[in-house]
Amino acid sequence: MPPDTLPLLDIAAPVAAALAENRPVVALESTIITHGMPYPQNAEMAAAVERIITEEGAVPATIAVIDGRLKVGLSDEQRNQLAKVTAAMKLSRADLAFAIAEGRTGGTTVAATMIAAALAGIRVFATGGIGGVHKGAEKSFDISADLDELAQTQLIVVSAGAKAILDIEKTLEVLETRGVPVVAYRSDVMPAFWSRTSPYKAPLRLDEPAAIARFFETRRALGLAGGMLVANPVAAEHEIAFNKMAVHIAAAQQAAEKDGIAGKSVTPYLLAKILELTQGASLTTNIALVENNARLAARIAREI
Repeated sequence: MPPDTLPLLDIAAPVAAALAENRPVVALESTIITHGMPYPQNAEMAAAVERIITEEGAVPATIAVIDGRLKVGLSDEQRNQLAKVTAAMKLSRADLAFAIAEGRTGGTTVAATMIAAALAGIRVFATGGIGGVHKGAEKSFDISADLDELAQTQLIVVSAGAKAILDIEKTLEVLETRGVPVVAYRSDVMPAFWSRTSPYKAPLRLDEPAAIARFFETRRALGLAGGMLVANPVAAEHEIAFNKMAVHIAAAQQAAEKDGIAGKSVTPYLLAKILELTQGASLTTNIALVENNARLAARIAREI
């Protein structure tokens, strides 16, 4: 960690101790708390995910900006308070420093969480789904900064693939162009967030946490920049079939266009609309897949 970044980070004592002793740590993002789910489900989910990581023998480090401080690891009280914030910023690479400089509070996206985790020395990060290429990006140029971050920041990101509201095929193409390895866990096809499968073949497949850790360490030994994406399918009992979700996603996107939703507001709008269209089923699956990703991330962290 560069010395001049130390004053900007508040690393929670349990996280700092684990890093100093070379014990496994798993980073967690916070936009899923501030923008991804309603209260109190967001608070319950965040606590459950941290508990799973602890039970798997790793230390959870939820990352957020609170009153201008970049927090790596939150107390129970801080996490619960964040879950109730109604005007939190949604922070990515472009505005992370702004929020810190201006004393603001915000949830960190995949990109911003990767930046903070790398500064702290964390190597494994669990999230729900990454951002990517939005449908219609050939007109809107709406492409998540998560993809560029994966290309430059050395971290394993465990997700259920790209969010299914995105153009998964184009997202995979951009990741390939950026040189980001995409590894499906125990699957030959890419999961699609709420769904275990999609029409798209997985670029790579690995079946054990130890193999994922070995792949990551080999990349580091070769001096290859950037991270790697692990796509972990949600458990079968919690999934919503791809074809069924496609209908809901199309309806949500039509509503977003009609309402003139653009930029950072698109993803939260679509997730809320899909929650409504699925009568709450999408939220149940979302929670299940985040917990599933946290479990795998902790096992990978233990191997590293």
